[in-house]
Amino acid sequence: MNKQMKGSAIKYGDNINTDVIIPTMFCNTTDIEFLGNHCLYNLDREFINKRKEGDILVVGENFGCGSSRENAPLAIKGAKISCVIAKSFARIFFRNAINIGLPVIESEELVDAIEEGDEIEIDFESSVCRNMTKGTEYSINKYQDIILEVFKEGGLINFAKNRGGVL
Repeated sequence: MNKQMKGSAIKYGDNINTDVIIPTMFCNTTDIEFLGNHCLYNLDREFINKRKEGDILVVGENFGCGSSRENAPLAIKGAKISCVIAKSFARIFFRNAINIGLPVIESEELVDAIEEGDEIEIDFESSVCRNMTKGTEYSINKYQDIILEVFKEGGLINFAKNRGGVL
C-alpha cells in the first residue's frame, strides 16, 4: 500500500452486510480475483463494470455487519478498491479488513461530504483526506506505524512471513 492513494468515490448506503458484499454462493473459495469479480453482486450488478482500480468505496453505517467471513474484505480488495470509508463498521469486518491489508477509515463527516464520483486523495502519513473535486480537506484517524506496515505488506500473514513468522 502506498501511504497516499487516489481514486473516484463509489457510494452506497447503510447496513451493507457481508452476504451483500459477497453472496454465500461465491464463498466456496478464497481466490481473490474470483471474489472481486462478484463483489457487491446482490447490491449492484454493475459495480464490477463501473469500478476502476484504486477507486474508493464510501458507505454508510454498520458496513460489514452479519457473518464474520473474511471473504467480504477479500472481495473488496479483489475488486481493486483501494480503501473503504464508512460512517461505522461492524467491528469484526474492520479487523478482518486490516488483517488482509485493506485500508478502512471510519468518519461520518467524510461520508456526508463525499458524493458519487468525487475524486478523493488519502494521505495516511499526514492523516488527511482531500476531496479534490470540491477542494476540501478533512483529518482522519492516524494509524499506528505497525498497521501501516501490515497494509504495505498486503496483510497480516505476509507481514508475519516477511519477519520470519514473528509478530
